[in-house]
Amino acid sequence: MEQDTSTKLYTFLIYSENVPGLLSQITAVFTRRQVNIESLNVCASSTPGAHKYTVTAYCDERMARILTSQVEKRIEVLQAHFYTDDELFINETALFKLSTPAMMKNREVSSLVRSYDARIIEVNSTYSVVEITGFTDEIIALFDKLQKLDCVLQFVRSGRICITKSRVEHLDEYLAVREAKRAREEKK
Repeated sequence: MEQDTSTKLYTFLIYSENVPGLLSQITAVFTRRQVNIESLNVCASSTPGAHKYTVTAYCDERMARILTSQVEKRIEVLQAHFYTDDELFINETALFKLSTPAMMKNREVSSLVRSYDARIIEVNSTYSVVEITGFTDEIIALFDKLQKLDCVLQFVRSGRICITKSRVEHLDEYLAVREAKRAREEKK
């Protein structure tokens, strides 16, 4: 789908306490502003007790700021930021279920898999499972080429996973400041 030229893909990194129902609150912020979520990944973060939501969406910078501000208003959200691709290390994983008979008939299929540094993790007489980790564009390019060879039985991609290129973890800084403030208040 073509995107408006004034929009670009932003990645939102949201850290929260592990609270039931927060995911629907976060997605509702995007829905209310009619911003479609492209990918979503939720997992425990490297900070004990904090969960990390990685959300990607096309919008302009003004809307990215609004979305971040609205998400941060949730009590359980510890911190939220938005980033462009050049500010992040990004990865994604995909699985392909390919027809083994089609792979055997057409050597180009195996050649493509190798050229994209994908790995075959299962082979039987009916299907073969291929795993690839990399950038979204590379994964989609491999899918498109395999699709043209009429060998794809199933295809699935994970949501984006990423870490910032910053030297510090913004959440850890925030929590350290919050803890110092709490300690000062307890001394009073």
